[in-house]
Amino acid sequence: GIEDMKVLVTGGTGFTGAALVDRLLREGHEVVALDKQPGLIDDELRRKGAKIVYGSVTDRDAVARSMEGAEVVMHLAAAFREIGVPDEVYRAVNVTGTRIVAEEALRAGVRKLVYCSTQGVHGHIENPPGDENSPIAPADYYQQTKYEGELELKVLDGTPVEYTIIRPTAIYGPGDPGRFVMIFRRVAKGVFPMFGSGRTFYHPVYIDNLVDAFLLAAQQGVGTGRAYIIGDAEYFSIEELVRRVAKAMGVPVRIPHYPIWPLLAAGHVCEKVCKPFGIEPPIFPRRVDWFRQVRAFRIDRARRELGYEPRVGIDEGLRRTAEWYRATGRVRFPDTSPLVPPKAA
Repeated sequence: GIEDMKVLVTGGTGFTGAALVDRLLREGHEVVALDKQPGLIDDELRRKGAKIVYGSVTDRDAVARSMEGAEVVMHLAAAFREIGVPDEVYRAVNVTGTRIVAEEALRAGVRKLVYCSTQGVHGHIENPPGDENSPIAPADYYQQTKYEGELELKVLDGTPVEYTIIRPTAIYGPGDPGRFVMIFRRVAKGVFPMFGSGRTFYHPVYIDNLVDAFLLAAQQGVGTGRAYIIGDAEYFSIEELVRRVAKAMGVPVRIPHYPIWPLLAAGHVCEKVCKPFGIEPPIFPRRVDWFRQVRAFRIDRARRELGYEPRVGIDEGLRRTAEWYRATGRVRFPDTSPLVPPKAA
């Protein structure tokens, strides 16, 4: 069984990493988290028994130290789309870092390495829904280097270290400081401007569902050398997603439509103008991509081979997320929302 394993989680203080560390601790495993920076709940994780090491996966010594005695490595550390990150940083962390983790796993006698890649390696899905056999077509440098990270794992082919690749769709849930917060804040204002048709597909994965998949993939003899798209059971048009967020928050929302082309042009111009000054552009192509990049997948392979079954559906997931955004003050809810507790007299 997988009782009482010693597990290393790289990127273990980030949104997904911390949720994974928390679940592993609750299930009685010994956990070391390696991350280059502190996260939101480090103290809580330490109280629950996690050992946290601050260091980069590009630092072989830090990786070797934190991996000592580990049976399973969950490799989630990544340079994500941060503004103004030079391409070399993505390459160093996502490609070289993954090679270092794989080589050290081999040296440490780890039995299973689970690598967190991204649905983004498939880029825009021409004929939705896609699956693991959809063309590899990264749309940006982040996605490109995440795919190259997958290829680095081939150094483990024919060795005693088994590896499994997870390609999550759009991760959301309590503890997520950034990705969905923009949608919630927009909806809280009561008007959500929709550029384009609003029919672009978006495929969420609730954090607990994704953590389930990591635990399934950690088992020996399961999914060896294979990649799995991990998403919720359903995908939605972005307009439908916005409506579901409004429902979860208990607020009305209007969704006026605008043509997308001025936004596209502005996004590219704005990026070029802002970049030399080191200003974060208010709109940039990636934000525009949300309105038009199709992401919709089948999760049949994960169901069949990992026994994955997403347990939390969109309405429950968004409700829990709304609750957390309200409780942490990340989103100001309008007074009309039933989620806002009445003010004490």
